[in-house]
Amino acid sequence: MPARNPRINVLLNEQVYKEVRFLAKKDGVSISNKASDLIKEALEIEEDLILADFAGNREKSLDDASTLSHDDVWS
Repeated sequence: MPARNPRINVLLNEQVYKEVRFLAKKDGVSISNKASDLIKEALEIEEDLILADFAGNREKSLDDASTLSHDDVWS
C-alpha cells in the first residue's frame, strides 16, 4: 500500500538521532512523528523570524506624520 503522505530521507549525526529518539520515547510517539513535529516547529520559528524582520522594516519606514492616533481612529 503506498504511503499517503510525502516522505523525505534525512541523514542525522548520531547525537541528533539519539536526541530525537529520546524525545520520541519520552512523548510516546514514533521517531518519525517526533521528527515531523520538530520540523513543523522549526518552520513556525522561521516564519516568526521572517515576519518579525518584515514588521521591523515596516516600523523603521513608518512616517509618524501620516499615521492616526488612537483617539483619532476611535472618534
